[in-house]
Amino acid sequence: MTALIAIAAVLSASLAIGLFAVRTSPTTPDFLIASRRILPTWNATAIAGEYISAASALGLAGLLWRNGVGAMWFGVGFTAGYVLIAQFTAGPMRRSGAYTVPDFAEFRLGSVRLRRFCGLVGALIALLYLIPQFKAAGVVLHAVSGLPYGVGVVASGVIVAASIVWGGIRSATYVQAFHYLVKIAFIALPGLFLWFSAGSRPDLDRPVDWGSVLLVADGAPSLWATVSVLAATTLGAVGLPHVIMRFHASPGARSARRVAVGVVLLLGLFYLFPAVYGLLARVNVTDSADADLVVLELAQALDPSGVVLALAAAGGFAAFLSTSSGLLVALGSSLSHDLFNVSVRRLRLGVAAGCALAVALAVPTSSVDINVLVGWAFSLAAATFCPLLVLGIWWKGLTAAGASSGMAAGALSILASAALATAASVPPWIAYPALWAAPLSFAVMIAVSRRTALPARAEDTVLFLHLPKDSATT
Repeated sequence: MTALIAIAAVLSASLAIGLFAVRTSPTTPDFLIASRRILPTWNATAIAGEYISAASALGLAGLLWRNGVGAMWFGVGFTAGYVLIAQFTAGPMRRSGAYTVPDFAEFRLGSVRLRRFCGLVGALIALLYLIPQFKAAGVVLHAVSGLPYGVGVVASGVIVAASIVWGGIRSATYVQAFHYLVKIAFIALPGLFLWFSAGSRPDLDRPVDWGSVLLVADGAPSLWATVSVLAATTLGAVGLPHVIMRFHASPGARSARRVAVGVVLLLGLFYLFPAVYGLLARVNVTDSADADLVVLELAQALDPSGVVLALAAAGGFAAFLSTSSGLLVALGSSLSHDLFNVSVRRLRLGVAAGCALAVALAVPTSSVDINVLVGWAFSLAAATFCPLLVLGIWWKGLTAAGASSGMAAGALSILASAALATAASVPPWIAYPALWAAPLSFAVMIAVSRRTALPARAEDTVLFLHLPKDSATT
């Protein structure tokens, strides 16, 4: 009962904060990028809140409990991606004046057809990332209340859509900044309490088995899986559509880079705590537990009063809500603005339709690990949008045909690997394909671009992206 009250409080506060911004989103720029008026501190906190998903708050601790400390490479990659964003894409993307990746593709390469293809890819990435968030909401509500899994998924979808559909990215900003503070308070503080009060803690002074620091694949430590996960999470962060939209909400290119640096610091702080839960669970939770619920089972095992369970459940639910908010804006944008360049009314319909689709797909996926689906979303972003953005910003020779061909090669590689890995036991190079799929996408883009005509004013466009000063008009 205590856990339900804590979750209800987070839900009520989130809905109230989201609806507060309804009156401030009357136009497309307001809805998608808050008219570029989000201050760096708010934006960095909101991005951190949005980025710390259910996969981070719940799934990462479960992976560490099941597979060992090698699972923490996910957290390393999740954070390191923002170093690349700060270095290579944040400033130029902000200068482009685009709202979304498809907007940038049309601005840089002058192709409406490429814009629509990017819209479809962005929708697929957002769906792959959004489905496990709704799954997390369903399993958490079932664990603390006994409600059927499907009821939790549908109810969560309705609440998130209601808080975002009217206020857009401004609503999401306030909600996600609030959620980062909730997650730090409700995940970190209980984690520290459990660590110092637990009767059984892992022995951190014993000699290190270096094989154990690798990610486990097919029951054994795998260097390929480890490096490929790092490639997927690091490069994938550069190409996540809901993250990219965030940087366009900054007042200028310099503030966009400052936001990226702030996110690295905030994420580095948070990712200390899934490790605490995972390590404690390895000595306090039975092998029969559900990996996605190991944080809750640990809290229940070590604190019979239920207070820590309530806080951990509310923190996990905040992780679901904050990531879902940004993903819904990105998904709604892909289904409406990026494909048809429509009005705010249609954008809101796109958000509602995207939420309904994600909920419908989440209901039958209760048996799939959260981190598995999130890993495919990152891999797809690494093999599609990341090459498009990096080459589009830093190489004047990119063409629309090259970009389309490279993205198609990367997307087909990732989707085929995902289908094979879901259907049968496969070797690590198929189960973790980002290490070869992302370079393949880069190579195809370069090869095809060298054989096709450059877009008009390609050199001027690239130079514009690297202007030394922020422009008040971008």
